Amino acid sequence: GKHNLCYNYSTFNVSDASTEYILTVGGYSGAAGDSLAYHNGSRFSTYDNDASGGNYAHERNGAWWYGGSECDRSNLNGPYIGKGYDDDAITWQDWKGYHSLKFTQIKTRRNN
Repeated sequence: GKHNLCYNYSTFNVSDASTEYILTVGGYSGAAGDSLAYHNGSRFSTYDNDASGGNYAHERNGAWWYGGSECDRSNLNGPYIGKGYDDDAITWQDWKGYHSLKFTQIKTRRNN
């Protein structure tokens, strides 16, 4: 069956290029588990500028806020690999572990 989940953060901020796009998140609410909290304070890593210290953008096949001893707890920029189980896929570990998600969206709005 089709599974859709929505979760919200009251705080979601990405710094500018001078600090390598540091992620700040907080105030989670939702049913999927907070897999993004692990990445709070991480710098954004890409293939050509891996700020994680572990070459994780190459290892996980996509740019993301990697870091820490586990590399990631979520990766919404990984590839869709079908119904398989793979840590390189689109993942949200607190909900589906390393089972690949088919589709994700991140939507933001200004907090005035």
